[in-house]
Amino acid sequence: MLIREICKYMFSILIIDDEEDIRDILKYNLEKEGFNVDVANNGEEGLLKMKSKIPDLLILDVMMPGIDGIEVCELIRNIPEFKNVIICLLTARNEDYSQIAGLDAGADDYVSKPVKPKVLVSRINAMLRRKGIVNLEKVLSTDLVINREKYIVEKNGEILHLPRKEFELLALLASRPHVVFERDVILETVWGTDIVVGDRTIDVHIRKLREKIGDNYITTVKGVGYKFSNPE
Repeated sequence: MLIREICKYMFSILIIDDEEDIRDILKYNLEKEGFNVDVANNGEEGLLKMKSKIPDLLILDVMMPGIDGIEVCELIRNIPEFKNVIICLLTARNEDYSQIAGLDAGADDYVSKPVKPKVLVSRINAMLRRKGIVNLEKVLSTDLVINREKYIVEKNGEILHLPRKEFELLALLASRPHVVFERDVILETVWGTDIVVGDRTIDVHIRKLREKIGDNYITTVKGVGYKFSNPE
């Protein structure tokens, strides 16, 4: 299999969160994915660390004592040296005010707590693609290519223009071949937490994808979810 993407170990992430267990869980899971991860337990410490080493991406909790996440975000966006730092907020579920305020302050995205590590990893990868930090073309096999920049899929040289959700679903599964994506991770990553959809929605989109790219690429893991595999 040919997959052209950057080496993640070169990509640095700083986690600022006052809850030690959350910092530890996120650090462990992100390092397992190959990212270079550092942590800080409050806004002040985080800003000091950023001055000594500018991260590529900042995971920032909104609710912290002292300087909260929104204030940290505003400060960062007013410092020229930090203009290219990608910011992902951690917010309480359904906390619309924090999410809106954070985006208005310059955050690139947000993830709701409690944080599912697999969802966070997928959202980080999506942010990297949007910023052009990873190669936007993924060659999955000799006959299937996903071009994330143009939002097209090529099958045996034929261009397929998939609807947005079908494309995002295929791109998610193909981002980690042979890894099973659980249904709740798929729903939250592709459809988000603000839209209520049922499990049947995934099944319909999977069926449509199989009709277009073939039955052999996406495998159903009964009772769990789906995974992408190259045909033998």
